[in-house]
Amino acid sequence: MNYMTQTELNRRFLRNKRIVTAIQWLFAIVVTVFAFYPVYWMLISSVKSQDEILRLQPTFWPREFHFENYINVLRKVNFSRYYINTAVMTGGILLSQIITGIFAAYGFSKGTFKYRDTLFFIVLGALMIPIQVTFIPLYIMFAHWHLTDTYLGLILPEAVSPYYIFMLRQTFMSIDNSYIDAAKIDGLGKTGIITRILSPMCRSTLFTVTLVTFTNGWNSYFWPKIIAKEETHRVLTVGLAKLRDTFAGQGTMNNHEIMAGAVLAILPVIILFFIFQKYMLSGYSKAAMK
Repeated sequence: MNYMTQTELNRRFLRNKRIVTAIQWLFAIVVTVFAFYPVYWMLISSVKSQDEILRLQPTFWPREFHFENYINVLRKVNFSRYYINTAVMTGGILLSQIITGIFAAYGFSKGTFKYRDTLFFIVLGALMIPIQVTFIPLYIMFAHWHLTDTYLGLILPEAVSPYYIFMLRQTFMSIDNSYIDAAKIDGLGKTGIITRILSPMCRSTLFTVTLVTFTNGWNSYFWPKIIAKEETHRVLTVGLAKLRDTFAGQGTMNNHEIMAGAVLAILPVIILFFIFQKYMLSGYSKAAMK
C-alpha cells in the first residue's frame, strides 16, 4: 500500500511539473512574440510597396518583395558616410570607456585610498543624470573649444561610463585577492595585474559591457544631432531622421524606404548580439554575484 501511495505521489509530482513547464514555455513564447514583433514588422515593411503598407487591412507577409527599397535609400541619402561617422564615433567611445572603465574599476575594487567608497557613490550618482540636463553647458564648452562638427566632439561626452565602471567593479570584487598577491610576487605591476590577470578572468563581463556600450553608441541620437550640423559628421540615427524629413513634403510618406533605412542601421547591432549573447548572460550573472 505504501508503495502504491508513493507511486501516485510521483505521478502527481511529474504531472504538476509538466503543467508548470508548459506554462513557462507559453509565457516565454508570448513574451518573445511581443518583443520580436516590432522587428518583424520593420523587416517585412522594408520589402513592401508603399501602397501595401497603407492598406487598412495589414498584411503579415509581403504580397510582392521590393528589395529595390534598399537601393533607393542608398541612392537618396549618403548612408556610406553615415556608417563611417557612426563607426568612428562608436569605436572612439568604446576605446575610451574600456580604458577608463578598467582602470577605474580596479581602483574602486582593489584600491585602498581614502574616500574610495564615497567617490564610487559619486560616480554612481552620474548614472542618474541624463545628458539632457547637462547638454547646454556641454555644448557651450565644446563650441568654445571649436569641437562642433568634429569626431572628438561626438566622442568626449561619452568617454567615461559610470555603468561600465560599476559592472567591472562588481566583477573585480568577486575575484580573490590571492591572485593579485601572487602576481605581485611574480613581479607584475598594477597595469600587468589589470591586463594579464583581472581582465582575462572577467572576459564575459567585458564582452557584456562592451556590447552594451556599442549599442548605446551606435543608437545615440540626442548629442550627435546637437553637436554635428554638417553632413560630413552626421551619424546614422540623425541620417534616418533626415531621411524621414526628406520624404515628408511629398504627397505620401515613403514608409517602405524609411523602414529599409532602419534595417540597414540596426543590422550591425543585431549581428553582434547574436554572436555575443552567451557572454552577456554570463557577464550579468557574475556582476550580480557580488
